[in-house]
Amino acid sequence: MPEAQRFDVVMIGAGPGGYVGAIRAAQLGLRVACVDKAPSLGGTCLNIGCIPSKALLDSSEWFVQARTKFARHGILCDGIRLDLAAMMARKEAVVKGLAQGIAGLFKKNNITSVQGHACFRDPRTVTVTARDGTQQLLQADAVVIATGSEPIALPALPFDGQYVVSSTEALAFPAVPQHLVVVGGGAIGLELGSVWLRLGAKVTVVELMPRVIPGTDAQIAAALQRALTKQGFSFFLNSRVTEGVVHNGMVTLTVENDKGVQNQLQADRVLVAVGRKPYTAGLGAEAIGIAFDARGRIVVDRHYRTNVPGVYAIGDVIAGPMLAHKAEEEGVALAERLAGRAGHVNYDLIPNVVYTWPEVATVGLSEEAAKASEINYKVGTFSFSANGRARCMDETEGMVKVLADAKSDRVLGVHIIGPRASDLIAEAVMAMEFGAAAEDIARTVHAHPTLPEALREAALAVDRRARQS
Repeated sequence: MPEAQRFDVVMIGAGPGGYVGAIRAAQLGLRVACVDKAPSLGGTCLNIGCIPSKALLDSSEWFVQARTKFARHGILCDGIRLDLAAMMARKEAVVKGLAQGIAGLFKKNNITSVQGHACFRDPRTVTVTARDGTQQLLQADAVVIATGSEPIALPALPFDGQYVVSSTEALAFPAVPQHLVVVGGGAIGLELGSVWLRLGAKVTVVELMPRVIPGTDAQIAAALQRALTKQGFSFFLNSRVTEGVVHNGMVTLTVENDKGVQNQLQADRVLVAVGRKPYTAGLGAEAIGIAFDARGRIVVDRHYRTNVPGVYAIGDVIAGPMLAHKAEEEGVALAERLAGRAGHVNYDLIPNVVYTWPEVATVGLSEEAAKASEINYKVGTFSFSANGRARCMDETEGMVKVLADAKSDRVLGVHIIGPRASDLIAEAVMAMEFGAAAEDIARTVHAHPTLPEALREAALAVDRRARQS
């Protein structure tokens, strides 16, 4: 075994938490190594998650626009055809370019990138084994676990990588499925279901809960389900898969609802998207005594310290929403703390986005959560059908909903379903970060005609003063 290389910080995992944390630590003058077993930096999000799925969502949305909406703009396109191979190649090019960008940032900030599987030798020493079996030792005063998460499998429907797949394989089907059954009505399932529906597949969603995107404001979730149903989605809610049989290239599913009624579905592809779980396999965390909770998450304090001195954890391996931007902020906060500075993440204001079309974006309390907490609140809503820019874009489906405290008028939550909701939510997050009242948003000048005016109008509607734009 060669002599150990010394660093201030070793990041295990080069996903959003790991690579962003590594860059921030290096910017603050720390000597940093970042380990990942994959040949490409960026983790699940960049390589087989957020980025490739959004590339396919944008490509498939252009396909639908060309087939169904361009003519309304006076643009006539005859003989529209799908070149799936070209679409997939574009997706891979997007991923490759961004991964190269991270590699460039590592080089610029003098971060040592190490490819291989990391395993704790002791709390401050990590053994990294490369694919060819060679090993090297890395030592640091702070070792950070940022290894992310992996898809959850169903006992009745195990992954086979071809017919019953996770999101990874669903990003790269060689052909458009005839019938895709999506098990799970959360963001991942609805987004990938949208891709393949737009490209020509029949899509059926099976969801255990009584509505899609559980946990989201119920009014917004209901609006999304209506929109997706109009697009061609079919839904089995309050239902679970009790059996799946693969035979002759088809999967036969037995679906049972909460009343015990069973249905059978046949599909050539089944996407299981019921959630993700922390990925810590082979890390040796248990061997050095790191504590886990009942859900397999690493237990940390508010400074991201595990129970083992010198070992920290961030991102999907700890409690909280499994979101790339949450992991990024934790990586930055931890890096700043390790450098002797203050670091903070406001967990009450982490936005959540579903990149269907229309998009859904939310931050803060839902109406159901406000009621459960017995908060006296007011609600203002505004429809995109009354927004001038949305009409110009021919994208009038959806609304903005603002919840504000009835006494102080402070904004408690903002929920958007509509065009570019993923972009619009940033204004709401910023306003809430600074403790804005609905009146503050209402009195902020917005350019006209723009989509963000819908947020202003919803804020005005809290006080029953909305105007049509």
